[in-house]
Amino acid sequence: MKTAVVTGGSRGIGLGIVRMLTRRGYRVIVSYAHNDTAAKKAEEEFGDKVLFFKADHSNRKQTYDFIRFIKQQTNQVSCIICNAGITVRRSFVETTDEDWDAMMEVAINSHLILLRELYPLILDNSRIIFTGSAMGIYPHASVLGYGVSKSAVHGMVRNLTKVFETKGTTVNAVAPGFVETDWQKDKPEAIRKNITDKTAIHRFASIEEVVQAFSFCLDNAFVNGSIIEVNGGYSYL
Repeated sequence: MKTAVVTGGSRGIGLGIVRMLTRRGYRVIVSYAHNDTAAKKAEEEFGDKVLFFKADHSNRKQTYDFIRFIKQQTNQVSCIICNAGITVRRSFVETTDEDWDAMMEVAINSHLILLRELYPLILDNSRIIFTGSAMGIYPHASVLGYGVSKSAVHGMVRNLTKVFETKGTTVNAVAPGFVETDWQKDKPEAIRKNITDKTAIHRFASIEEVVQAFSFCLDNAFVNGSIIEVNGGYSYL
């Protein structure tokens, strides 16, 4: 049985990706940061197909704890989904050093460490896929740090293609626009309307529509170093 690793996989897009991978026959090792209830519910859904490990990737020690857990469970990995990311919703002038560092640590540093430490376990012709964001392509109206962290994700994807060239392993990112997750459902209706008015499809994406892009990256061995936008025709103007 093939093994996949997913960061931030207990809810939203991450959970959708885990479901897709289990349908494809993967055994999945998943990190989650805080929500024990969501992880417990997911464990009940998947049984022994999925192993959950609590790790807040803004804490570097916990990232290394997760890596040790992976190595205890398997000696080979054929798919890594770097999905974890956080937003600290404060204005530019109110954003602290700690806020900025946390966003960069989760999106960039933790995944760099994960890939570096798991490199010997990654099989030839594997797949590495990051969750990027339209906010790493278009200006983010409210949180500078989130947009910059996702821009850095996109840049790292393109550079990692050379790192994994000798393994024949592809590295890509899926960059969703606004997706119908619990986080987005809590937004005031006026803000949701402002977003959908800027989106040619005039709605948010479903989780499954985004997950289909991850499936595409798994299936197509010639897609490499790509940032695949799934944004419904979003324009910030």
